[in-house]
Amino acid sequence: MSASHPMDMMSAIQAAGLWSGVLILILLALSGLVVRRRQRHQISFGDAGNIEMTAATRAFGNASEYIPAGLIALVLLALIGAPASLIHAIGVTLVVGRLIHALGLVFQTGPSLGRVLGMLMTWIALLVGAVSLIAFAVI
Repeated sequence: MSASHPMDMMSAIQAAGLWSGVLILILLALSGLVVRRRQRHQISFGDAGNIEMTAATRAFGNASEYIPAGLIALVLLALIGAPASLIHAIGVTLVVGRLIHALGLVFQTGPSLGRVLGMLMTWIALLVGAVSLIAFAVI
């Protein structure tokens, strides 16, 4: 008898809930980073030309631009009957991509491998999600 992994036993909607929750936590963490840097540098609006503030606001802004599309894809895929394994694959790719991208923005200046890899993973997750939504809708 083989032991099954807890993720193997999740329904599609549970998988979407798991990855959606993690993605929302990433947004909250990045928002908290912006608030902490505003307090540290005493900047109430914008970035005041402060590179740390610019990086934090862009990390949050970029995540808030891409994560909602991913959340919608995960939930819709679950609702139209996609397998949980597909939702897990898209979810983990999007989470890792968003984390790598944020770290590349916050801890490095200028172009960075983290930003490039993070965006590639994000685009792959969104592309697979979009194509899967279309495929499940017409098949």
